[in-house]
Amino acid sequence: MRYLLVVLVMLLGALSPAAAQVSIGIATPNLSIGINVPVYPQFTQVPGYPVYYAPSLHANYFFYDGAYWVYRGDRWYVSTWYNGPWAYVDPFNVPLFVLRVPVRYYRDPPRYFHGWRRDAPPRWGEHWGHDWEQRRGGWDHWDRRSMPRAAPLPQYQRHYSGERYPRAMERQRDLETRNYRYQPREPAVRQHYEQRGQGPGPRDDRGQDRGPGGDRGPGGGGPGGGGPGGDKGHGRGR
Repeated sequence: MRYLLVVLVMLLGALSPAAAQVSIGIATPNLSIGINVPVYPQFTQVPGYPVYYAPSLHANYFFYDGAYWVYRGDRWYVSTWYNGPWAYVDPFNVPLFVLRVPVRYYRDPPRYFHGWRRDAPPRWGEHWGHDWEQRRGGWDHWDRRSMPRAAPLPQYQRHYSGERYPRAMERQRDLETRNYRYQPREPAVRQHYEQRGQGPGPRDDRGQDRGPGGDRGPGGGGPGGGGPGGDKGHGRGR
């Protein structure tokens, strides 16, 4: 009997690291990443890129292809709502246009960004190593003439802050389905929808946001839909 208990303990010890390793590679929601955005933030489009950043937040916080992206603690996270829940994204799966955003638009750059050109993307190949560079070769070269259009901002979310913010995933999915008709292109974003139990919502002919108040995203009064320089909401990261 004692022998069987020893064997069982050894087996459990051998399985635990493997289970932990697997969980790291899965985009699991409800991660706490140490960032709080209490109200819908102000967004400004990165010049020449289909990506927005949040200049008022002390965080590396972006919006691209219908989702929010945060770079924190040497990891990328994604969410379809501005204050989470967040899911981890493997460096091999982060969309290229997110990786291509120049260093100057990182509002809380890590120390290893020091000395890198501010008008160029971070040196991801140097940072993540040879394997990453091989699998994502050419990531920093693209035809700027064939740049995709920026996805419309889901500005209906500005109506949900504080106690009104939908923490339940089912509530978030319901609001997305009713208010945001954009269909993402990126596999990482589509996978995030699927893992939340929801396929990407249908997109109308123009791919525009049909949220409350007639918000239309780009082309509806500046990049943020609230006049030049983005919308007039305010956010504060902690």
